[in-house]
Amino acid sequence: MDKIVVLDFGSQYSHLICRRIRDFSVYAELLPFDTPLEEINKMNPKGIIFSGGPASVYDSGAPVPDEKIFQLQVPILGICYGHQIIVNNFGGKIKRANKEYGSSVLTIDSDSGILNGIGDSVRAWMSHGDEAEDVPEGFEIIGHTENSRYAAIANKQKTVFGIQFHPEVVHTEKGTEILKNFVLNVCNANQDWTMEKFVENSVENISKVDGNVLCGVSGGIDSTVAALLIHKAIGDRLKCVFVDNGLLRLNEAEEIENMFKENFEVNFTKIDGQEQFLSKLNRVVDPEEKRKVVGEEFVNIFTKFSKENGPFTWLAQGTLYPDVIESGVSKGPASVIKTHHNVGGLPDWLNLKVLEPLRDLYKDEVRKVAKIIGVPQNLLVRHPFPGPGLAVRIIGEVTKNKLDITRIASKIVEEELQNADLYEKVWQAYAAVGDDKAVGVVGDERKYGNIVMIRIVDSIDAMTADWTRIPNELLEKISNRITNEIDDVTWVSYVVSSKPPATIEPQ
Repeated sequence: MDKIVVLDFGSQYSHLICRRIRDFSVYAELLPFDTPLEEINKMNPKGIIFSGGPASVYDSGAPVPDEKIFQLQVPILGICYGHQIIVNNFGGKIKRANKEYGSSVLTIDSDSGILNGIGDSVRAWMSHGDEAEDVPEGFEIIGHTENSRYAAIANKQKTVFGIQFHPEVVHTEKGTEILKNFVLNVCNANQDWTMEKFVENSVENISKVDGNVLCGVSGGIDSTVAALLIHKAIGDRLKCVFVDNGLLRLNEAEEIENMFKENFEVNFTKIDGQEQFLSKLNRVVDPEEKRKVVGEEFVNIFTKFSKENGPFTWLAQGTLYPDVIESGVSKGPASVIKTHHNVGGLPDWLNLKVLEPLRDLYKDEVRKVAKIIGVPQNLLVRHPFPGPGLAVRIIGEVTKNKLDITRIASKIVEEELQNADLYEKVWQAYAAVGDDKAVGVVGDERKYGNIVMIRIVDSIDAMTADWTRIPNELLEKISNRITNEIDDVTWVSYVVSSKPPATIEPQ
């Protein structure tokens, strides 16, 4: 299939470029900015995009691509810092400018190429501290803003374009159309990236793996889809293991076991690891340490199971692309946001090879795959749940009391959303608890109890999220039920932080 290569120079938006391109059925892959030309050549890309980034082109050690990349004779689009790389490479001049962050009006000077059909002007999102002072010979100005004379430039003969703004973010009007113009009209890429083709290719590739596969399943859509894809490819060479780690939602262990036995024809084993996990988490407070403890205990259990029931060659997991990016082990220079137990949380001594068939997919793409392979509707609409479970919804030490509060409060949140016909319309909803307490009055008596935090967010792919504006009456009902039905809770708060700057889970 046709491919677009996105070179990552460290922008917080790099992944969004790939995400937007995939939305119109063209495969895009994020690679490090310094990927050798030989590797890029092997991919036979239809086009290359340089992402933004925090560096300045004139800084010592500034990230730059392979200098021969401009000899590939494929279309190139530079975004923000990538725009400045293009200007600098072709002999233009970059200067330090007043930082420009936010929305600006982009006036279109030429409506051909990447700006075809965009109109006379659009709102464009700026985030930069450098800008072009002189454009290289052979380039023309195709768009400008009040503060940026060279906001969009083009060398149409070489099919090289540079834009100072970010078309990949929703704040840029018609940003997707600009990317689509580049990918479809300039690069002439075929729209052949579909989830049907992904399923077909995945099954073919997985069928070639040697030995038996041990797959850890959580009952969530990611690990379930991974397991079903692998089962389609290798059949009984797959063994699914579900571990009850004592960090699950209310009655979840029984529900997951019943779901697998009633719906899927796979080898399934349930292991009770509650005591093992909770003892290891005793007195652990740091969120990163929690994640690594959970990751290591999962592998301890899988390794023991492998020795007793193997031999197994592979450990399969439902790792997704957002997990990889946030754990700082993606193909670009991402910083660690949080270690996911199934990515950065895996210990060095793991002696099983890791199989992650969904590693390059976003959550909504996984849901499309799930529909194709026949996953039941009730699982398709189920809200995401973190691999480390309630350990990351409990701030501070994990205790039995906090687990009970979180389980019951989260169940109340889900029930009330379902009653209001909102459960399937939001991305994720849960209750969290920490060590903070507040005074309340119960039965005319003073009570010093826990504070519960309600978190409900809207998202598409979990890379960004916005807090959900639910009716005040519904919030009041949720709060009343939690304080009435859970003895140790006196206050209920609602989290109104979006991602970024916050993350979806508190830890």
